Amino acid sequence: METANEELRELTLLEQIENDPDVNQSTLATQLGVAVGTVNWHIKRLIAKGALKVSRAERKKLRYIITPEGIALRARLAVDYVERSFSIYRKTRQRVKDHLAKVRGAGYDRVRILGKGDVVDICRLTCIEQGIEIVTDKDAPALQVDGFKVQLKMEDSQ
Repeated sequence: METANEELRELTLLEQIENDPDVNQSTLATQLGVAVGTVNWHIKRLIAKGALKVSRAERKKLRYIITPEGIALRARLAVDYVERSFSIYRKTRQRVKDHLAKVRGAGYDRVRILGKGDVVDICRLTCIEQGIEIVTDKDAPALQVDGFKVQLKMEDSQ
């Protein structure tokens, strides 16, 4: 079973190759933020799956060709990625709503949001939707964001 990271890399590789069939593995590695060996491994897997073919464009230059199976794989990977992303979004929103219910139950109507990234944006939107004011006051409860994890920090539990 493939991991979500491997699937995302394969999706990105297929998209990059579709945009530029003459792209080299070094460029792909830079775009993905991985080693050239990792790109090579993924490309070999895609060839074994029948998703890619390779032809020699010049003496030292390869051209990657996405097969019909590769187009179908790219579509499936894209749908899987979107479904996973929405699942994470829904779970994060529910977690934040649950935290905000505890905040309200403790008599507060405002919170601080600590952290960075897309999950912080989900927290902000959920607070706005729930009528919770976002403040910087250190006495207010805090939603602490660390990656995909959101924790509630209240004065009594710190």
